[in-house]
Amino acid sequence: MRRSGGEQGGRAAGSIPQDRELRSRGGALAPRGRTLARGRRALRSREDASSPVREGAFMRILVTGAAGFIGHFVSLRLVEAGHQVTGVDNLNDYYDPQLKRDRLARASEAARTAQASGCSGRFSFVRMDLAEAAPVEAIFAEHRFDRVVHLAAQAGVAHSIENPFLYVRSNIAGFAHVLEGCRRNSVEHLVYASTSSVYGASERLPYSVDHGTDHPLSLYAATKKANEAMAHSYSHLYAVPATGLRFFTVYGPWGRPDMACYLFARQILAGEPITLYNRGQHRRDWTYIDDIAEGVVRVLMKVPEGNDAWDGQAPDPGSSRAPYRLYNIGSGRSVHLLEFVGILEELLGAKAIRKLVPRRSVDVSETAADVERLRADVGYQPSTPVQEGLRRFVEWYGSYHDVP
Repeated sequence: MRRSGGEQGGRAAGSIPQDRELRSRGGALAPRGRTLARGRRALRSREDASSPVREGAFMRILVTGAAGFIGHFVSLRLVEAGHQVTGVDNLNDYYDPQLKRDRLARASEAARTAQASGCSGRFSFVRMDLAEAAPVEAIFAEHRFDRVVHLAAQAGVAHSIENPFLYVRSNIAGFAHVLEGCRRNSVEHLVYASTSSVYGASERLPYSVDHGTDHPLSLYAATKKANEAMAHSYSHLYAVPATGLRFFTVYGPWGRPDMACYLFARQILAGEPITLYNRGQHRRDWTYIDDIAEGVVRVLMKVPEGNDAWDGQAPDPGSSRAPYRLYNIGSGRSVHLLEFVGILEELLGAKAIRKLVPRRSVDVSETAADVERLRADVGYQPSTPVQEGLRRFVEWYGSYHDVP
């Protein structure tokens, strides 16, 4: 791939589903009977974790943040598996909204392909701000979702320093509205995004859900730790089955432009310096997007039950007497940042201009995920080496941005 500063082009064909914007609707929400819901939960909790998609059955699934990086790939998998997916997103301008719309176009195209082949998969999209209570209440009441994948959030560790209240509004208030929707409508399973950033100042590696998370280094991490606590309270008080996933460094095609993989590729090809914090000495648990999406879907199909062996004298942070679980989801392998950059340089056919700077106060030096619990419970098996994942990313990047 040659160095190029060309404009974006070569974007995905197809049209996104027509945006619907839900506005306030009056009236109280009447919860469905919980007896039937409990029976369905008991049945589905016995599903084979090695087979994340049940043959001949479909569910109504809400995916929040469906125009985002992970939400997009999870939506695709669910549609292709025959489920009826409703995606919501506020399409904010934290990064180029056109990339988000192009992701939605792919999901729409996947649904059309599924229907043409006789599959029951569907995808519809509603533009919505989850921080507004009334629209969230309305969409839950209208669709009566079986399961929810909550991936919408204001992302970005450094950005939370500059815009703290944005994170409180999106990540705390927005999540509270989703929890209420799940409670009032007897949702069978809520899977929500947490982050490896909750481990904060801990230097005990690999990170395990058994470890403490009491010293976050950013407000973003603090909001995600709060989400874990909020989810547990709803599991305990209202028996809402909830599973939190602590995502590590996710990369791949259709990724976020502000993340290292995408940002470095653009800068290297444009002949601009890349900034390497901690003087390039960071190590990260880089995890390819397909492995992540596979893991999320597997978890969604495994409804948690209360852990009868849970001991309040020696509490297990990853489970509870309530139907609640926490997992790390990463590759289980830590790769040096300079090695990652070197592979990217080779694939791009261009050398980076490296600007080595000190570590920021919001950064940790190394991340590494202990994924044994996830492997044991749902058969999670990340299999994409960094070299292969970056090759696929570079191939996509060249096509999407018309780089020869």
